[in-house]
Amino acid sequence: MLLSAISLVLLGATAALAAPRDIQGRGCGSNPPVGKVAKAEAQFSQQLQAQGTTLSKAINVYWHVIQKDETEEGGHVTADQVTEQIDVLNQGYTAGGISFKLAGTDYTTNEEWFNGLGPDDYNDDVKNALRKGGKGDLNVYSTGFVEGSGAGLLGYSTFPSDYSSNPKDDGVVFLYSSIPGGSTTNYNLGYTLTHEVGHWVGLYHTFQGGCSGSGDQVSDTPAEASPASGCPTNRDTCKNSAGKDPIHNYMDYSYDSCMTEFTKGQFTRALAQIKTYRGLA
Repeated sequence: MLLSAISLVLLGATAALAAPRDIQGRGCGSNPPVGKVAKAEAQFSQQLQAQGTTLSKAINVYWHVIQKDETEEGGHVTADQVTEQIDVLNQGYTAGGISFKLAGTDYTTNEEWFNGLGPDDYNDDVKNALRKGGKGDLNVYSTGFVEGSGAGLLGYSTFPSDYSSNPKDDGVVFLYSSIPGGSTTNYNLGYTLTHEVGHWVGLYHTFQGGCSGSGDQVSDTPAEASPASGCPTNRDTCKNSAGKDPIHNYMDYSYDSCMTEFTKGQFTRALAQIKTYRGLA
């Protein structure tokens, strides 16, 4: 059963940020190898806590703006834009009993970090300096992804099971111009953060594992051989499996304008992951 999670009409009027920026496909740096997934899932099945249907309180969000300067093209994100992005995030998750509230915003002006932050560059420096809260608090870092290991990415995230081995690394890093009204063509409705937070609550890409095996570990997302791009209606890359490709799912790689939903199974898994690894009930 698919749950429509958000209207495709952007709520509120936000000015476009700087000149349009073209990204060749939804680059996400959260692609765990098969072996790591198998190990994580085996541990998850042993530690699984009672799932429930909702969280009793909203998840705190600490937003760290990494900017080159205080201009829009330099990565500056205003308080109103932060609020609008959190609203979009909530619209995607509230149907599954998950909500978020802004706990704080801080600004760091550092051109090296803005340009070079990525999975293998400055990641430890940034997070060691800025991360706040505990395992149940979401830290998000908006940045430029201009060069290095972050170049071409829209974002990357840790998974709940990663926290115990490296607490400081926990969080989401994403492209500042993917926020609602941003300048990144095809990816500026705010769903990049929705996608990356999906990883933070324990969801894999819908194409994880391709057409074989247990895929993304969710039974109601149809199998998918490879990531979608654009909005390819009637795409079916796993013809021997039930259902067409879940191109409208937030955990695929479609354009923002094509994304509309999480499934009931994804919400069930997310709640179980949050309660098992993040200590929230």
